[in-house]
Amino acid sequence: MKKEYFGTDGIRGKVGEYPITPDFMLKLGWAAGCVFAREKPGQRVLIGKDTRISGYMFESALEAGFSAAGVDTQLLGPMPTPAVAYLTRTFRAQAGVVISASHNPYYDNGIKFFGPDGMKLPDEVELEIEDHLRRPMTTVECSRIGKATRIRDAAGRYIEFCKSTIPLGINFSGMRIVVDCAHGSTYHVAPDVFSELRATVSTIGAAPDGLNINDRVGATDPENLRRTVLKEKADLGIALDGDGDRLMMVDHEGQVVDGDELLFVIANARSASGELAGSVVGTLMSNLGLEQAIRRLGLEFRRAAVGDRYVMEMMLEHGSILGGESSGHIICRDRTTTGDGIVSALQILAEIVRSGKTLHELKQGMRKYPQRLVNVRLEERVSLDSAPLVQKVKAEVESELGDSGRVLLRPSGTEPLIRVMVEGADEGKVHELADRLAGAVARAFSA
Repeated sequence: MKKEYFGTDGIRGKVGEYPITPDFMLKLGWAAGCVFAREKPGQRVLIGKDTRISGYMFESALEAGFSAAGVDTQLLGPMPTPAVAYLTRTFRAQAGVVISASHNPYYDNGIKFFGPDGMKLPDEVELEIEDHLRRPMTTVECSRIGKATRIRDAAGRYIEFCKSTIPLGINFSGMRIVVDCAHGSTYHVAPDVFSELRATVSTIGAAPDGLNINDRVGATDPENLRRTVLKEKADLGIALDGDGDRLMMVDHEGQVVDGDELLFVIANARSASGELAGSVVGTLMSNLGLEQAIRRLGLEFRRAAVGDRYVMEMMLEHGSILGGESSGHIICRDRTTTGDGIVSALQILAEIVRSGKTLHELKQGMRKYPQRLVNVRLEERVSLDSAPLVQKVKAEVESELGDSGRVLLRPSGTEPLIRVMVEGADEGKVHELADRLAGAVARAFSA
């Protein structure tokens, strides 16, 4: 069956537009609660959120829905997505819920679910929830209505977990870093993690007001971080996104280091220490230079569909412990169960300490191919198969690139966008060909 509401990363959209409305969230909490409580009554779920103003509204609606289904809720307040995944496991909860639209602006919001293993729900469970959404909402007998409590020490528990993902003998004494929290859910967590490991920390993007999440800050816009690193002569900068599952970094020269380069640094370190064998998983968007660098390490490089859930599925299928996306989702499966910006950054910093090299030096083992990504926004979601003009221009672009490049056309899983990616050895040609193909997409689906 085809899913109606769940996309590649939960349910997401603009606040106030169906299904991102209070009434739908009430029904969603009830539907999910019915599914979670089916096997064993008396279940509980954790609910975390990022710093969007609409999070208060949806938190209350979900709590009421779960209560009506007879499920207890434990509220975490603002908490990074990976923290919810971790705490779901440690509290032995039936599920974890995150109210977040990740890197999107404040006027968007969404819902993600984690299972008791701290991993995204499988498709069949999401389909069960959608099936219940089509049924009339009911309430359990009054004595079985779910209760709500608040977990007061959630941030401290997660901070200690993050620190435990690097060797006990490593600290960052003498290291000057700038941490950009994107005015998101890591604002009260990330600075403490790095300062408790003895780094000298400057913080930006750590004053959320409900409306400024991801606004010219964070992993999707690291320019402010880049300027701050250079101004303060810091050793590096760390950029997280609104819900803390993405990571970008800036080296001491002010160069942005993306998810592909960070994945290579971690893979190189793991390989040298004997912790990594077999394969590393990227996506269809991963830079060709990453693939070549991983193969030079004697490892196989596999490409999953775009989306961290698909990266994880391929990692599990092939027994991989390391995978990630160019956007900064990096999964260290020997440390955690989902993409975690703080944990990923800690692995990089630990390798800087161990090797005595700078981040700028560590990334040199990978040569990035020029890559241009153009997002073509449309009125509605479309099928590329229905556009012969697009297929014709795509074939022409691929012919011009030959064996030295790649072309990818991909509909967004959460928005009415077509993502056009062209990659090759010549930067000027890459930009020209990407713009030509994006123009063909826009013309093919214009009104």
